[in-house]
Amino acid sequence: MLWPDRLVTLDVASPWWAPYAAVGQVAAAGVLRGEVVWQSLNDAIQAAPHSTPMATPCPVRFVPQSRLPDGEAYEAFIYQTKQVPTRCGAHDFFNGLVWAHWPATKSALNALQSRDIAQNGVQKTRGPFRDALTLLDENGALLVAPRPIWDALVNRSWIEALVTLRPLWAQARLWIFGHALMEQLLLFPRKGLTAHLWLPTPAFQAAAHKDLPMHALDALWADALRTDVALAGKPFTPLPVMGIPGWDAANNNACFYSDAGVFRPLREGQKAPQRVSQMPVA
Repeated sequence: MLWPDRLVTLDVASPWWAPYAAVGQVAAAGVLRGEVVWQSLNDAIQAAPHSTPMATPCPVRFVPQSRLPDGEAYEAFIYQTKQVPTRCGAHDFFNGLVWAHWPATKSALNALQSRDIAQNGVQKTRGPFRDALTLLDENGALLVAPRPIWDALVNRSWIEALVTLRPLWAQARLWIFGHALMEQLLLFPRKGLTAHLWLPTPAFQAAAHKDLPMHALDALWADALRTDVALAGKPFTPLPVMGIPGWDAANNNACFYSDAGVFRPLREGQKAPQRVSQMPVA
């Protein structure tokens, strides 16, 4: 079972889907009725009640992929027209939901991408800055967690992070942001699926907490990304998402983490990211 029939398997109790479910289930129902993805997204967003996480209006509309002129950069087109060219598939379906739920953050990434394109043009390969932005957009995740969890994660101390410190995860929460990662979670869920966690700046870590409304986190994250001078250096660390406590019943057994092909240690000579050491402990 693949797209779009796989949409019927989405479970509102799933940790990765729950933040998007109120609007996402409506959009999915439209697709399953045979609507094109851009129509289903626009209609679901328009119909969303004020009780959903979408406290901020979606800043774009979704249009057929054919609206993108030949030779025009995708990100530049979105920035100029506030329209997102959309194909009928899981990848663009989830991209639309991320736009709806993280409008400030998606707008910030789009503006940064467009600025770089305006300055440097579209090269055969992305430069390090646009590459980092794309990685976050496609495969990123936002984790709000106490400092000990971060210390263990960046050092790839998986047993400490996900077993020893498991009780501390009650004070943590992770949001999947990358739409390509969501696509994989829907179509090909597996143990090795790994998110790129953005390493919070000290100011973000101090201001954010797990119960902050999504729109407030969105504003904080967008502000942090606009001023994140380290973005070109890819301030990310990996996290196999099925290892998060509560995300897979199999990880209740510590043997789940013995798979070194998934839970990989730091390479010899590789240093853990230093930004975490600047975070506040409390």
